[in-house]
Amino acid sequence: MAGPLTGLKVIEMVGIGPAPFCAMMFADMGAEVVRIDRPRPPGDAGAERADILARGRRSVSIDLGKPGAADAVLEMIDKADVLIEGFRPGVMERLGLGPDVCLARNPRLVYGRMTGWGQYGPLSHAAGHDINYIALTGVLHAIGRSGDAPVVPLNYVGDFGGGAMFLAFGVLSALYETRHSGKGQVVDAAMTDGTALLSAMMYGMKAGGHWSNQRGENLLDGGAHFYDTYACADGKYVAIGAIEPKFYALLLELCGIDDPTFSGQMDSRRWPVLKHRLADVFRTRTRDEWCMLMEGSDVCFAPVLDWDEAPLHPHNQARNTFIDIDGVVQPAPAPRFSRTAPATPRPPSPAGQDAIDVLQSWGLSEDQLERLKSSGAIVVTGA
Repeated sequence: MAGPLTGLKVIEMVGIGPAPFCAMMFADMGAEVVRIDRPRPPGDAGAERADILARGRRSVSIDLGKPGAADAVLEMIDKADVLIEGFRPGVMERLGLGPDVCLARNPRLVYGRMTGWGQYGPLSHAAGHDINYIALTGVLHAIGRSGDAPVVPLNYVGDFGGGAMFLAFGVLSALYETRHSGKGQVVDAAMTDGTALLSAMMYGMKAGGHWSNQRGENLLDGGAHFYDTYACADGKYVAIGAIEPKFYALLLELCGIDDPTFSGQMDSRRWPVLKHRLADVFRTRTRDEWCMLMEGSDVCFAPVLDWDEAPLHPHNQARNTFIDIDGVVQPAPAPRFSRTAPATPRPPSPAGQDAIDVLQSWGLSEDQLERLKSSGAIVVTGA
């Protein structure tokens, strides 16, 4: 293992989406993360290899309904620094692995919990997904074109931004505090809370009278002609973000625009008309031609690349932003470190593949392992 979190021991109770992403970030940075998987039939090798969110950690399949299974996980928790779970409130308690039990055994444990609505509140036990969490915080309403329905922004905002990233930040904050107090604690990471905090700047702009409730008519939501995407002659797109006056002036210069109407950059009443005129300009050249003219300049320009194009862009290649692991192209660990650079992550382990090695290395005895195998509590892949 290599990276700034080398030596940190994390148990991940395997869930979906954002919790595995958070665990992946810990593993990317060198932490020893063990996935506690539910027993399941062997999967397709290609699909398992493509499960990027599972990379970098070993897997143990444990049927927590079998005798001795919860006790085995508790023995691992005794030796862990962090536990991560993303179930509905009450599930871990019903499994006998709630925070009260775990912290009583391991008082230094940081117990990270991630849900959509949080551990308490009127909606805490309701089902939901990213789209629901970002709707409740005002974010979904703000994304989209003027006069159109809100646009679903993939599940980056709630699941991965408001959820996984804030769980990681919360866990690391709690670990820092543990150095001084010697005590662990529970981190309650709600996607609604995290998404709301991601919107701090917009709420501030609205309070200052610089942002409205009208979708697609503001500075950073596609309302401004100098902060938007434009179609090119070949049907591909470019992204423009020329907010500052000197960058805006360069945009007009490189576009060959000397129309005095464009001089009132911040006059939002002109934005719709200027957007149509600028769109006409961008349709006169292909995306590659605009790249030759603008890329690397202070226009604040970038081509809009698809999933296949992005890994091939020279800037991304120079920084190794994307890597190939076992034939699967995927984003590399981030951010970068000058002294404790993380290693290339290992490919995902099939569920249960590492059961014996993991449990032995975490201190379970041969007798315990035999009892767990006999009861069906652990499933050893290939056994």
